[in-house]
Amino acid sequence: MDFIRKLWVFGYQQALSCIFPVIIFGALALSKIIEIPGIPRYDLILLICVLAQIGMLVSKLETWDELKVICVFHVIGLMLELYKVHMGSWSYPEEAWSKIGGVPLYSGFMYASVASYICQAWRRMNLRITGWPLPVLTVLLSAAIYANFFTHHYVWDARWLLTVLLFVVFGRTMVYFDVDGKTLRMPLVLSFLLIGFFIWIAENISTFLGAWTYPGQERTWSLVHIGKISSWFLLVVISVIIVAQLKHLKLGRGPSKDNPKGTVM
Repeated sequence: MDFIRKLWVFGYQQALSCIFPVIIFGALALSKIIEIPGIPRYDLILLICVLAQIGMLVSKLETWDELKVICVFHVIGLMLELYKVHMGSWSYPEEAWSKIGGVPLYSGFMYASVASYICQAWRRMNLRITGWPLPVLTVLLSAAIYANFFTHHYVWDARWLLTVLLFVVFGRTMVYFDVDGKTLRMPLVLSFLLIGFFIWIAENISTFLGAWTYPGQERTWSLVHIGKISSWFLLVVISVIIVAQLKHLKLGRGPSKDNPKGTVM
C-alpha cells in the first residue's frame, strides 16, 4: 500500500508539472475538432499558448525566473524548427498568419513546454543533483548535441558518440527527489531517457492531432519512428543542463572547493 500511495503521489506531482504541455495538447485537440471562423488554426493555438503563459505567470504557477528559462527554450526551439523545416525533416501544412519560413510561431511553445515541465518538477519535487560535472564539460557537450541536430544533414551523425560521452560525463551524477515525504534517487542519465521516452509518446499524439507532419504522414498518420527517442533523449540533456547551469549561477552552488560534488538545489 505504501508503494501504491507513493506511486500515486509521484504521478500527481508529475501531472501538476505538465500543466503547460497539457494546455498545448488541449489546444491541438480542440482546434482540430472546432473551427473558429476568421482565425487560422495555428494562430489560434499560438493565442492560447500566449494566454496560458500569461495566466501561469499571473497565478504564480510559474516564476519570473522560470519564464526566463522558458523563453530561452522558445528561441532555441524556433531556430531548430526553422532549419529542420527548411531541410524537409518535417512540415506544417496548414496556412497561418504567424508563419515564418514555413514555421508557425506556436511551435516554439512546444519546446518551451519541456522547459516548463523541468522547472515545475524541479520545484515541486525538490530536485537535488550530486556529482554534477564541471561546467565546461556540460556546456561543451550540450553545444555539441545542439550542433549535431544541424550538421548531421551534411556530415556523419554523431548522436551515438555523443550518447557514449554523455554516459562518461554524467556516469556518476545522481538526481534526488522527494515523494510523499521520502527522498528517492536515480541516475540522471536514466531520467534523461525516461523523459525522452514520454516526449516521444507526446510527439505521436501531437502528429496525430496535426501539430506537424513527418514525411510519410501526409496522407495517413503513422507511428513516429522509435529511433526519434534518441533525438528527444539528447534534447532533454540540453534542457536539463541549461536549467541546472542557470540554477548554479543563481544559487552559487556549482562545483567548487567547498562543494566538490556540485549539488544543485
